[in-house]
Amino acid sequence: MRKTDDQIRVTANSTNSQLVNGSTPPGLFVGRYGYPNIQLGPVLPPYYGDTEILDTPELWLGKSLDEIINYRHSLIHGNMRINVSNAIKGGRFIETLQELAMAAKPVDLEVRLSIKPKQQTSFDGDTLPFGPSAPLESFKSSNTTVDRRIEKAYYDKDLKTKNAIISLYENNVLISRIQKALSIGNLGMANSRKIVPTRWSITAVDDTISLDLIEKIKQYPTINEFRVYHLRNLDNIYVAILLPHLWEFEWIEAWFPKTKWNQEGHQPSVIGDHEGYSGRKTYASVGGCYYSTRLSTAEALNREKRQAGALLLREIHPGYSVPVGVWNVRESTREQLRHRPATFDNLPEALDYSFSKLTIRRERWISNSSLIKENLLQKRITDFS
Repeated sequence: MRKTDDQIRVTANSTNSQLVNGSTPPGLFVGRYGYPNIQLGPVLPPYYGDTEILDTPELWLGKSLDEIINYRHSLIHGNMRINVSNAIKGGRFIETLQELAMAAKPVDLEVRLSIKPKQQTSFDGDTLPFGPSAPLESFKSSNTTVDRRIEKAYYDKDLKTKNAIISLYENNVLISRIQKALSIGNLGMANSRKIVPTRWSITAVDDTISLDLIEKIKQYPTINEFRVYHLRNLDNIYVAILLPHLWEFEWIEAWFPKTKWNQEGHQPSVIGDHEGYSGRKTYASVGGCYYSTRLSTAEALNREKRQAGALLLREIHPGYSVPVGVWNVRESTREQLRHRPATFDNLPEALDYSFSKLTIRRERWISNSSLIKENLLQKRITDFS
């Protein structure tokens, strides 16, 4: 039976034991600090039942920030420090975590911690928040019902990591589940498998899938109008502008004062990055959100069998008091691009409509956008055909 939010809150706040029994969603976390000597382990709430929602961000669209933080605070993280080179060689600890990452539904665990878990929730701009944590002494699981799609990739030791990620995605495995499988070393050729910190695996999966989709959409005809999509979620404003020409992509976000990345400023802090038709060779300066939104954009175009230039804008207002991970922009922009857009015959009209949905002055957006300046100031070959 699924716990109510109130039950989750009461149970989480009353945790005061070194022995924790409950159903992992399934969930695990692989840290990055101190790499290659890192901390990793399972996450679980101190109760049994259907806990899938606690670690499945694909289910969180429409939930409030308080609800999401409450989900994460209810999860206790038991961690053990290991060296990634030694970890991938096996051992029961790693094997059990790998089994959890293949689970199709919540798995009952018994976890013994060396101390009582610290009652706190940690936040990171890219990964999901996670709640109370403590060093792990041991844990054991009940029988695990595995997802046959992930299990097949696990046992195929001749399947390259890239191909495994794409195959799982094409077989409708959730992005968050693919990320866990990659993080704990379940994917790739036998001699190249490795433990990957959760933060890195999130971006790696978004990047890999979006690059594959982009190669597909480059074979399609372009859209034939300017489109604008709009969404508000968690005190974020999203605007997506699709242009009727060959693929290129730009993501710009503006953090308002009193938000995570602009605590002391008096004006919105604007940052962005872009790529042309041939792609990019360096890591995007704006971080993981660039790859998650590139993925959602490529998904939408691939569904339609079209290509386009894409400019995605985001305003982060003070109501978004803590960052809850790049899943937020992935799922928000996925939802945004499922809706019917406003359409226009030219870019100036599309920009007028777009900026009417945003609060920052248009001049600020234009000065920070390579794609807008290029399309407003330069003629394309197709303009003369």
